Amino acid sequence: MNDDTKMRASGRAAGLAQFDRWPAPLLAWFDGSALADKTGFTASLVTCNADGRIGTSLLGVGELYAASPRTLRFALWAQSRGAGALATHARAALTFVFDAAFYQVQLEVEPLPSEAAKQAGLACFDGTIAAGEVQRVSYAQLDQGIGFSLGDDVRDAVLTRWEAQMEMLKGLG
Repeated sequence: MNDDTKMRASGRAAGLAQFDRWPAPLLAWFDGSALADKTGFTASLVTCNADGRIGTSLLGVGELYAASPRTLRFALWAQSRGAGALATHARAALTFVFDAAFYQVQLEVEPLPSEAAKQAGLACFDGTIAAGEVQRVSYAQLDQGIGFSLGDDVRDAVLTRWEAQMEMLKGLG
């Protein structure tokens, strides 16, 4: 970790660092480009439902766009539990594995109205980083978190949908 990442080493535990801006490698990862090369990446968006229960939405890289160093735009299916939860509790945590480390990012979330998203059955959101943590340990390397692969029969259709979603997310706000 270097100065470019805006991370501060935490004295609480070895291998824990905090950030309030995307580290440069993640800003590049969530830039909306080369989506076909980034398939398999999965992030877990954790939300709190109106009844207090915790829910998780799994998102691929084609549903996540860092519009700035402090924000993350994302698209959920409009009828999903996650979209419903964010309508009542505008906070979420995004967790994922990247570069052999575990990330947890607390987000303050606002809806991003979009007619194009509505027509596609999506709800778009803009999350601002409230706090982020990255955890690494010297004795073990995380190889992956939750990963997926796209079947040959749907790969092109998913990548086409992701490209369209990315253009929509880039154009919001």
